Amino acid sequence: MRTLVVSPWSQRNLGGGVGQLLRRHDLQVRVAYHSFALQESDEAALAVPYPDESAFGEFLNVFPGRLDFHSAGHTHTAAVTVEVWDGPATAWPREDWEEHQEAVLTTVGGELAVWGMERADDLVPLGQVGGRWRVRVGSTGRAEVQRVTEDVGVAYGVEKWLVQLWPEPE
Repeated sequence: MRTLVVSPWSQRNLGGGVGQLLRRHDLQVRVAYHSFALQESDEAALAVPYPDESAFGEFLNVFPGRLDFHSAGHTHTAAVTVEVWDGPATAWPREDWEEHQEAVLTTVGGELAVWGMERADDLVPLGQVGGRWRVRVGSTGRAEVQRVTEDVGVAYGVEKWLVQLWPEPE
């Protein structure tokens, strides 16, 4: 089951920050072959659509219009939260994440589609058409999802991801 929840989020709960949270999407993403992606919803805008040219084992792969994520589990459902901010997102304590990375994504469209085993119905509207986006990604539950998918076979929500995006200043 895939869900899309868009709700306001109090910065007071996040400890304040320079930017303001515009949208929060809580998704259940079906991971396949250790991978899932966020990419331009219009595939015609992509030079390289998912999963082509993705580097296996790299936590975050960035292509024009596309972000590929490497999961610690082979096949499972990950809990993925995507936040869209109007400026720099509130920083999180790095010790809370087993893996984390920052990057810059260039887009031409105004929304990203979620890809796991196949394209999901979930879309992440960015609030503007095209541009450069700062991306911060963190993940937890990685060791546990690897163990569960190897020993049990299927895991639901064990691995958790937070993806924060905000416009990159020109």
